[in-house]
Amino acid sequence: MKVLEDLYYSKDHVWVKVEGDKAYIGITDYAQDSLGDAEYIELPEVGTEFKAYDVLGVIESAKAASDVYIPV
Repeated sequence: MKVLEDLYYSKDHVWVKVEGDKAYIGITDYAQDSLGDAEYIELPEVGTEFKAYDVLGVIESAKAASDVYIPV
């Protein structure tokens, strides 16, 4: 797995990149490989505010469904 220095990682294989007043969130290569091809992704509306460890959304694949949590 490639680890990028400008990202913060959670133990749940979620990363966050902060740029000014915006944060970009994704899942690691390991999480993507474990889930397989995403068949459905549920995300909040733009501008929704969260606290650390809130559920951000859901990713579903043929293999599994997984909640995605705010990592910080």
